[in-house]
Amino acid sequence: MMIDTSVNTQKLFEIDERIDRLVKEIELLRYVNPVNIEEEKTKFFASKYLTDPNFIYPERDFDKFKLHSEFFALPLEDIEDEMIRDLYEEIIYFYSGLIQCIETIGEGKKFYYNSLRSFGSPTEDDVENAKFILHFEDEDVTAPAFKAKYSSKDAEQVFVDYGKKYDFDFSIRHSKKMSAIAMVLNSKRALVLNENYTYSDNELAILTNHEIGVHMVTTMNALEHPLKIFSHGFPNNEETQEGLAVFSEYMSGNLTLTRLKELAYRVLAVNGLAKGYSFSRTFRLLHNSFDLDRENAFYITLRAYRGGGFTKDYLYLTGLKKIYNHYKEGKDLSNLLTGKVTLEFANHIKYLIEKGYAVPSKYITDSYSVNNNTNETINFILDNLK
Repeated sequence: MMIDTSVNTQKLFEIDERIDRLVKEIELLRYVNPVNIEEEKTKFFASKYLTDPNFIYPERDFDKFKLHSEFFALPLEDIEDEMIRDLYEEIIYFYSGLIQCIETIGEGKKFYYNSLRSFGSPTEDDVENAKFILHFEDEDVTAPAFKAKYSSKDAEQVFVDYGKKYDFDFSIRHSKKMSAIAMVLNSKRALVLNENYTYSDNELAILTNHEIGVHMVTTMNALEHPLKIFSHGFPNNEETQEGLAVFSEYMSGNLTLTRLKELAYRVLAVNGLAKGYSFSRTFRLLHNSFDLDRENAFYITLRAYRGGGFTKDYLYLTGLKKIYNHYKEGKDLSNLLTGKVTLEFANHIKYLIEKGYAVPSKYITDSYSVNNNTNETINFILDNLK
C-alpha cells in the first residue's frame, strides 16, 4: 500500500525522525558494562568471595536534561491516528525510562529502581520455573562440543561464514570490556565478540543463531521501514527480542540443558538482587548452593548487578516461554522479526504494515524454517513452564 503524503502523515514522519535522532546513540549496553571486569574478578576471587567488586563504567556522552526536554516537547497531538499516537506515547515514556537508567549507572539503588521500572523483576512463577529447570541433569559437558577452544579471533570466521546465509553485511569487533560473550550493537550494525572468552563449538552454534539469526536479522529488517521506530525499538522489546533469539537456538537444535540452566541461573541472580542480596551473597548462592562453577557464577552475577542492579536478564527465560507458546499455537513469527518490536504490540505491527508505514520482514531467521530440535527433555521443560 502506498503511503499518503498528507500534512498529518508528514508530521508523523517528522516526529519519528526526531525520536530517531534523539535515541540513535542511546544504547544502554554501551554504558552499563564495566570497564574493569577482569581486574575486579581477580580481586573478588582473592577475597574468597567476600568483598564485593567495585566496578567502573564508561563516560556518558549525552546531555540527559536536553534529551528529556526534547522527548516531552514532541507534538504527539499532531498524530491524528489514535492507535499510532498511543504507540508513540508509550515509546516516549519507555525511552525516558532508559535515559533515567543510563544517567544513574553506578549509583546503586538509584539505577536499580530505574531498571526495575523499565524491565521489572521475576515473579514467583519465574523463580519456580528456574528451579524446575535446575532439577534436570546436565548433558555430558566433557563432550567435544562443549570444549572451550576458540579465541574471539578464531570465532570471527564462524560468524562470517554463518552470515552468508543472509544477504546483508555487518562488521565484527572485539572487546575486553563486556560482560556478555557476544552482542549486537544495533546502531553500529556490528557484532562484538569478547576477547577474554574462549568459545566451544556448541557456544558458536548457539551464538550464530542467536546473534546473527535474530538480533542482526531484526536490525537489518528494521532499516527497510519508512518509520524508524522499528530500529530504535518498541516499548519493552527486550523480552520479545531475547525470546526470539533463544527460540532460534531451540529451532536450530542447539538449545541444551546447559544453556537452559544458564537462563535459569540468570533468573535466580536477578531474584537475589530483588531480595536485596549483595553481589557476594548472590555469587555464593549460585556457586555453593547450586554448584555452578565460579567463573560462570561470577559472570552471571555480574550481569545482574552491573550498573547498580540490572534486572533485564530474567527476561530471556520468560521471553522464550512466550515465543515458544506463540509458535505452538501456530501463530506467525515473521512480523516479530520486522525490527526491535514487542509481542504485545503485534496488532500495531500488522496495522502499520496495512497502512503502508512498515513492510513485511525482508529477512527471516534461517532456523525458523524447520524444527531441528530432537531433545525431548527440552520439549518437556518448555511445555511445562508456568
